[in-house]
Amino acid sequence: MPSTRTGSAYRSNATAIRGAAPHRRNATLPDKNDSPEAEYSKSRDNPAEQVIKQAVNSLIEQLNQGKSETMTQYLVAMARFHRYSFANLLAIFRARPDATHVAGIRTWNELGRFVQKGEKGIPILAPIIRHRRSKGDESDEKATEQRQRVVAGWHIVHVFDILQTHGRTLPEPTKVSGEVGTYLDRLIEFVRRQGIELEYNERIAPALGVSYGGKIALLPGQSKAETFNTLVHELGHEMAHSAERRGTITKTVRETEAEAIAFVVGHGVGLEMSTAASDYIQTYAGDATMLAESLGTIQRTSAVILAAICNEDGAETTNN
Repeated sequence: MPSTRTGSAYRSNATAIRGAAPHRRNATLPDKNDSPEAEYSKSRDNPAEQVIKQAVNSLIEQLNQGKSETMTQYLVAMARFHRYSFANLLAIFRARPDATHVAGIRTWNELGRFVQKGEKGIPILAPIIRHRRSKGDESDEKATEQRQRVVAGWHIVHVFDILQTHGRTLPEPTKVSGEVGTYLDRLIEFVRRQGIELEYNERIAPALGVSYGGKIALLPGQSKAETFNTLVHELGHEMAHSAERRGTITKTVRETEAEAIAFVVGHGVGLEMSTAASDYIQTYAGDATMLAESLGTIQRTSAVILAAICNEDGAETTNN
């Protein structure tokens, strides 16, 4: 059944659109098992898992206390630090929820800024990389040994927020402030590069957008900002909600994840976004495992989209 967006409300529109194929995972979204963190997570003492567990439990505690703005603050942090891993994003947010720009001492010094006396760094995890030799293809007459990068462990590095530093004034990043500029064109190009068909169709009204496995339909007549937001929402379904995963989560979770992805990406390019926190609280029901899995999906998906439309390579840097 296709996912349909109708303004602030979301529902399935089976009567308007029939014969839709199931959602499929987009090839661009990196599998959570492909990362160095995932490779090392096979170990029982993986510190990344401990960081995630502690941070998610803390987040749930604050939500249970009625602090719904905490989720909005977290999604904003996700937009600011989309180049960081899920574990390090949580670590930064837990240590300093108001952080806006973080970097290591060396990077700040190169930028002409210096950490103020007495400031404590924000601890994040950096992988310890080892090189393991492996034989090349045996069919190659000149078989050579190749050096394979593997994660042998983790160590703590410290980053500092810009408010913890002083020195040269940094140039202000370009702000969109309600206008998508060239980001909409880049987003449309990204969608098409993934092999997803995009069309504008008045017949989907009152829905603003519909996604149904390899195809997205948008209601024509929306402003550029509305089109951008709706397209990211539907792209979120395409990338994050494979047929397999759709069977393990509720419709509420799917729609809220897609809206959270749209929130993060929109905020990341400077759009003025309404809060997604109030709806999101319904999805976890005190289940830390489900919340962590859902937040991880939102983080990975929004990071891929932002890296693509902002012309980034998407690789995390510890800025050390």
